[in-house]
Amino acid sequence: MTNNNLTTSWGAPVGDNQNSLTAGPRGPVLIQDVHLLEKLAHFNRERVPERVVHAKGAGAHGYFEVTNDLSKYTKAAFLNSVGKRTPMFARFSTVAGELGSSDTVRDPRGFALKFYTEEGNYDLVGNNTPVFFIRDAIKFPDFIHTQKRHPQTHLKSPNAVWDFWSLSPESLHQVSILMSDRGIPATLRHMHGFGSHTFKWVNAEGQAVWVKYHFKTEQGIQNLDTELAAKLAADNPDYHTEDLFNAIDQGDFPVWKLHVQIMPLADANTYRFDPFDVTKVWSQKDYPLIEVGRMVLDRNPDNYFAEVEQATFSPGSFVPGVEASPDKMLQGRLFAYGDAHRYRVGANHNALPINCPHAAKVNNNQRDGLMRPDNNGGSSVYYEPNSYGGATESPKHQPVAFEVSGQADSVAYDEADHYSQAGDLYRLLSKDERTRLVQNIVGAMTPVDKDEIKLRQIAHFYKADPEYGQRVADGLGLYVPEV
Repeated sequence: MTNNNLTTSWGAPVGDNQNSLTAGPRGPVLIQDVHLLEKLAHFNRERVPERVVHAKGAGAHGYFEVTNDLSKYTKAAFLNSVGKRTPMFARFSTVAGELGSSDTVRDPRGFALKFYTEEGNYDLVGNNTPVFFIRDAIKFPDFIHTQKRHPQTHLKSPNAVWDFWSLSPESLHQVSILMSDRGIPATLRHMHGFGSHTFKWVNAEGQAVWVKYHFKTEQGIQNLDTELAAKLAADNPDYHTEDLFNAIDQGDFPVWKLHVQIMPLADANTYRFDPFDVTKVWSQKDYPLIEVGRMVLDRNPDNYFAEVEQATFSPGSFVPGVEASPDKMLQGRLFAYGDAHRYRVGANHNALPINCPHAAKVNNNQRDGLMRPDNNGGSSVYYEPNSYGGATESPKHQPVAFEVSGQADSVAYDEADHYSQAGDLYRLLSKDERTRLVQNIVGAMTPVDKDEIKLRQIAHFYKADPEYGQRVADGLGLYVPEV
């Protein structure tokens, strides 16, 4: 019998390819998980030189203005007073397509923001959806492979897409959003943005809360129907890029209003599901939206390559008052994004004008490397600790401690309900919206060559809502066994 074991690049068999090695069920992720690190590091180096994901994008400069003082929750300086403005840069993108692909495909949109604060740059790297397809970064390279091109045909593969989704039921919530009307926004200006992950805010007294970010477009939500999107993809594949540039050029500045949900730390241990699971949303009845401020984009880039293509964003670029949560997907991204930038743009990517802090001074001992554009630290002290007046650590900015426990093991999230929120979403849609959702799914699944894959995915729809599953089955002409 042929050995078909999944192995590492050095040939050792892999025991668990679904769950990162964590301290207990919640984590955080342990750096000793060399299989996870190898997968993420190798994945970041699979394309030269464009981004592996989010390759096609558009960007603009603007500012963030505080409209509600939430300093009781966070000591982040850029949020500490009403009326305060912080310069920023935003990049919007599709996920799966290459640099020259169409803007109007059915795909999540990246929603990446860089705030040039006086305490350093803060990057919020989210999407136009509040959830994601997977909840553990160890599955990310495999997921994106299904969205990219088949290694033999160099064509997109519906078989790979739906095979992976049907074997990863946690994807159902995001799949339902993607296949809905919101899967193709009319423009980049007419979509919401989300931090998606749970983060931690810490105030000046060291008290912490969990937080989620919601950027609500003030232009209103508008979407494209499938036929018009396909026509635009053929006639003007840069439609979204052009629309954003022209709107700003004509003084029609797009605006988003930021709201947050705040959860007390203790609630994470008693909430009805794990609040760090990025495939789920928090109920706004439980944790209402709180206004924070407005994001306004009012200036186009002068040079696309220098500002949009060379812009780098990392979920790990925090400022005092903002910290990570144990979200396993976020934990993997903290490493993967910075590593991708070091490979794609270089070890000194943060010294480029679009990425360097504008209102804070970089003062560290990281020297040399390719393409160093500044004075490389000059003759200043180049190590720490030192006795010559060099940079010193700042204990008051230590992250707030949180307790971890449990055995080091590859453990899944305790919560296995992948269906309730997807079903709630389906039932919230109007009759016409449900019909279009089903039509989009049927159209996307029809090319799949195995009924086994189709039936497995239909079962997930059925568990979310029997009508949902039955309508997809009817559209595909398949009989649904009793679920």
